[in-house]
Amino acid sequence: MNTILITGASSGIGKAAARHFADKGWNVIAAMRVPEKETELTRADHIMVTRIDVELRSTMAEAAARGIERFGKIDVLLNNAGYGSSGIFEAASDEQIQRQFDVNVFGLMNMTKAVLPHFRANKQGLIINVSSIGGILAMPTMSLYHAAKFAVEGFTESLYYELASQNIRVKLIEPGSIKTDFGGRSMDFFFDDSLTDYLEFADTYRAVRAQMGENPARQSSPDLVAEVIYEAATDQTNQLRYAAGEDAKALIKLKRESGDQAVIQQISRMFA
Repeated sequence: MNTILITGASSGIGKAAARHFADKGWNVIAAMRVPEKETELTRADHIMVTRIDVELRSTMAEAAARGIERFGKIDVLLNNAGYGSSGIFEAASDEQIQRQFDVNVFGLMNMTKAVLPHFRANKQGLIINVSSIGGILAMPTMSLYHAAKFAVEGFTESLYYELASQNIRVKLIEPGSIKTDFGGRSMDFFFDDSLTDYLEFADTYRAVRAQMGENPARQSSPDLVAEVIYEAATDQTNQLRYAAGEDAKALIKLKRESGDQAVIQQISRMFA
């Protein structure tokens, strides 16, 4: 029986993936910052709920060791933990900038390092990094989030070649807009109305984002992303990128076929 370790499994995409893989008969190591609060996954067969805080490297090695002790090995690492941020870059504090990278980039890198010795010893393994359409193109007021996701894209693509020498595959999941709490409790906001030069732009941005948020038909479910992740984990190919959601597929197609300027013009019109 295969085993997957999932970070950020307490909600959203991570939790949906944990359920999906368990339903498919996999062993699941469902990692989260506060496992004591989890009530659903603890009742499921083949799921081990454990603690990983991607800002604390010691929790990564401990969780991986416990998972290997229980299930014998880890076949797939799903680096899913992360959060969004939004605001005027000039208003972002040094601490907010640092934490966005600590969680979304350095946490992912450190978790990868924690599992790689196990994969090398087994001479096989698969790392799946959850990126975003925001790692391919950018929207206004999300400079920190996009910078982090662009970093994940570049890191993963380079690692793809490097780890092929060890028979370890690497893949990227690129969701579009998903029906999760991404824009709620987990979002870090850093608008500053004292920066009055930005007020007109910020008001326009908020109005457009509110209008977009009122149309759930544009959003995909976390379960859809879980299905794409499962496909990436089981299709036995060396495919690197997997788009998740019709909006992600459409924007990626636009950028590839029409170029950067076409995407920039479309997004500029949205927020004009």
